[in-house]
Amino acid sequence: MYNSRKKPMDEIPEEVTAIWSCTNEKCNGWMRDNFAFSTEPTCPQCQSVMEKGERKLAVLVNTSPLQSKQ
Repeated sequence: MYNSRKKPMDEIPEEVTAIWSCTNEKCNGWMRDNFAFSTEPTCPQCQSVMEKGERKLAVLVNTSPLQSKQ
């Protein structure tokens, strides 16, 4: 018989994370700072200037070897 109860989801840990946000008001592009390929990235969606900020996001670890060389 089908069990209609949903399995409780584990809470996803969050933390305040440094990000880059697009300055173009028509674009909603943003990226985590530790996933950016340059120290002052341009928006990958519209190529506008990006500004540094913060958001409360799920914890992710970037294990890319490129990030350790910056």
